[in-house]
Amino acid sequence: METHMEKQSKKIQNKKGKDRTQTPKRYFDNDEKTTQENLGKEEDKKLADEKILLRTNVQGTEKDPWFIPKRLRKKDPFPGPAPISAAKIKKYTKSKKAKPDGIKNKYAEHRYKQQEQAVDVAAKQAARTELLLAEDGGFLEVEDGEDSAKLTQYDIADAVDITSADKFFELHLDKFGPYRMNYTRNGRQLLIGGARGHIAAIDWQTKTLMCEFNAMETVQDLKWLHTENMFAVAQKQWTYVYDNEGLELHCLKTLDCVLRMEFLPYHFLLATASSKGYVSWLDISLGKQVSGCVTHMGRLDVMCQNPQNAIIHLGHSGGTVTLWSPNVKEPLVRMLCHKTAVRGVAVDVSGMYMATAAADRTLKIFDLRSWKPLHSYKIGAGANSLSFSQTGLLAAGLGNIVEVYKDCCATTMTSPYMTHRLTSPVHSLQFCPYEDVLGVGHGHGFTSLLIPGCGEANFDAMEANPYQTKKQRQEWEVKALLEKIQPELISLDAAEIGKVNKPALAIKLDARSKLLFLKPAKSDFEPKFKKKGKSKTGKFEARKHGRRFEEKREVIKESQQLKKIAQKDMEESSNRKAKNDHPKSALDRFKSVKS
Repeated sequence: METHMEKQSKKIQNKKGKDRTQTPKRYFDNDEKTTQENLGKEEDKKLADEKILLRTNVQGTEKDPWFIPKRLRKKDPFPGPAPISAAKIKKYTKSKKAKPDGIKNKYAEHRYKQQEQAVDVAAKQAARTELLLAEDGGFLEVEDGEDSAKLTQYDIADAVDITSADKFFELHLDKFGPYRMNYTRNGRQLLIGGARGHIAAIDWQTKTLMCEFNAMETVQDLKWLHTENMFAVAQKQWTYVYDNEGLELHCLKTLDCVLRMEFLPYHFLLATASSKGYVSWLDISLGKQVSGCVTHMGRLDVMCQNPQNAIIHLGHSGGTVTLWSPNVKEPLVRMLCHKTAVRGVAVDVSGMYMATAAADRTLKIFDLRSWKPLHSYKIGAGANSLSFSQTGLLAAGLGNIVEVYKDCCATTMTSPYMTHRLTSPVHSLQFCPYEDVLGVGHGHGFTSLLIPGCGEANFDAMEANPYQTKKQRQEWEVKALLEKIQPELISLDAAEIGKVNKPALAIKLDARSKLLFLKPAKSDFEPKFKKKGKSKTGKFEARKHGRRFEEKREVIKESQQLKKIAQKDMEESSNRKAKNDHPKSALDRFKSVKS
């Protein structure tokens, strides 16, 4: 018979799962049961992991990495950022590093280091995003002994794919010519206008007609404005603004007898040159004329803009080229370029080179940094139209022949890159942005030519997007209006926009400091004569003194208010400096601002 105590001890041993009477296990003892149990547990773990993976694949929850256990997650075989070659980083580094030896202030030295780090990060990011640039630019490659200028447009159209071959086409419009033309900034839409009033807006890639009408008046020139929804037409008497459906929006009577127009996209200015020798700038966002002046140079029918600094270049009959800004009533620069009348002017995308053509069959390239001629060429005829492409090609219209020159600014050219003969004289030409296409308006209509290598291969969607939607266009328009550059900032040096106007700032600070310690001006108050003894000498002087005291009191009040404002500004600037001492993060903009 078992006692009560023995029964209780057995129960305790069964609960703990251990037999206290059993001797402890040693390291040299072999237990077959424990090894089999461990193997069974490992197999159960593997089966459980396989079930988890199967379940994640079936339910489609593999997008959530936290659902999978840590032991089953995949490890990155190449941890850390991808390596970048030093040559690529050097390609996208815009400025050289300055030596910080002369910096004595610790705060300035800290700011300098932060700026250098930001420049390095920007260069590395630009080098990494080069992988996203899927397109590569290229030119015609011919064998030794062959000339690329002898290749016709039909030969090129037969050799390229169907999509590119469709970009070579002709519009036979011999009743309303000669035609002038203009592309939008993204290269999607085309605007043509005949001298006899015919106007048409086309989506030339899909060959969709947006609008077509006859103005019943002579058309001198036409330009797209900030979007493809509006365009301006210089007609016989006044300048009109139409929408993309052909409806008249405005009649600008301040711009009369206009012969040539240029639109400045970053300033929202429409620059015009008239037959009366008058140059004017109109702000299309406000509908007001910003500036205007008489050039005293006669008829102005040769005009172009510098895309780098928005300066207007005008060619004159005396062989001179003048540069104009809306801030000055006289030409900024006057250059004697030719002995005869200037018939064509063009400035490249970088703003460093200017090409001019004269009636004496000369074509000259000028360096706008030194204002000296680089190259002078003798061409077959006097060019009446010039245009630079995004890659530096130069197109010239010589009568009914179109010639395209390659590397004419950097090196001396011996022969044209490509040529094409038309059935009528060339009236205007322009390279299509982001496409290997040259548009030519002539007496019998319009021709689109294939020029390999003339367009930029990759476009910046934030700058000009050929595939933008309606919503993207609306958002871009609002952003462009908010970032509009004021016409007062137009100057020869494009880098002045990012600089501080030190003379104006010094004048402003001096005027403000003078106001703080300004003495009240002498009062010229003369009291009126009063009867019954009220105009005695003592009372008369007392009234004058009271008036002086009131004026002095007002001046003191104004100076005290200015002192308070200056003190408040100093406190805010010191608080900002104290806040900016800690390192900034990209997530700081999501922090709540305490009032």
